[in-house]
Amino acid sequence: MVKHIILWKLKDEYNTKEVKNGIKSALEALMGVVPGLLEIKVQTECLLTSNVDVLLYSVLESEEALKGYAVHPAHVAAADNFVRPFTETRSCIDFEV
Repeated sequence: MVKHIILWKLKDEYNTKEVKNGIKSALEALMGVVPGLLEIKVQTECLLTSNVDVLLYSVLESEEALKGYAVHPAHVAAADNFVRPFTETRSCIDFEV
């Protein structure tokens, strides 16, 4: 299994509940759509001590499934329409468990 974790800092003008809810809804809707995606959760509510705005936690069957997820049309559409336009920075870590 592979864990795929992303942290995003939103652009100040887009750091709103509406944008965060859009990101959460679009990404969590990938469950059952993208082959090999076993679990996906988006965290948008953070304590004031946080220095990022949104966390994606996902688990995939394998590294091959992660590669497929990256180019899957539903994932690309979610990222292009609900994530990338609103984010300032992105950090990612992928690892096998």
